[in-house]
Amino acid sequence: MKISSELVKELREKTGVGIMACKNALQEAGNDINAAVDILRKKGIAKAQKREGRSASEGQVQAYVHMGGKIGVLVEVNCETDFSAKTDDFTSFTKNLAMHIAATNPIAISPEKLPADTVEREKEIYRAQALDSGKPEKVVEKIIEGKLKKFFTDICLLNQPYVRDPDLTIQDILNELKAKTGENIIIKRFVRFQLGQTDDKI
Repeated sequence: MKISSELVKELREKTGVGIMACKNALQEAGNDINAAVDILRKKGIAKAQKREGRSASEGQVQAYVHMGGKIGVLVEVNCETDFSAKTDDFTSFTKNLAMHIAATNPIAISPEKLPADTVEREKEIYRAQALDSGKPEKVVEKIIEGKLKKFFTDICLLNQPYVRDPDLTIQDILNELKAKTGENIIIKRFVRFQLGQTDDKI
């Protein structure tokens, strides 16, 4: 059965699950997206949601330095057990995450971590742009929503396409690691240094 890329994209947006898992669920569900959502929930998303509240105080801090010492990153990723923190999968994820941050320069981990006034300022800019270009009022909100989604993709770590596989987001990679370990895993914090850069990023 042919699985359309549009359905895969829609299912990913609904669930935050990786491409292959979405394709398999749609195949199993006969391209019924609602049934595919249920399949994914039964196979692990519901479990992942239950894990979100569990304490994650173990983990790793990894560093990455690039361009002959001109860019440096420190990132902390937490998990529930010291056992998981020492696995190759966890170490690889954390190291690659530091490299990704060096390459993409995110501002926040997620949209929820952005200052509210920053988001409101962006909305007002998009609203003014849409109105100035003569767009009717009834479509302005949809335009704002689309531009805001692009804004989050550009600057929020979890929303960014992964530099080593742009078909996946950092959220997808994180979800896969959660499924492998069976633990709550949190990207706790990061800092990115660039030689000569000011502190005022937004």
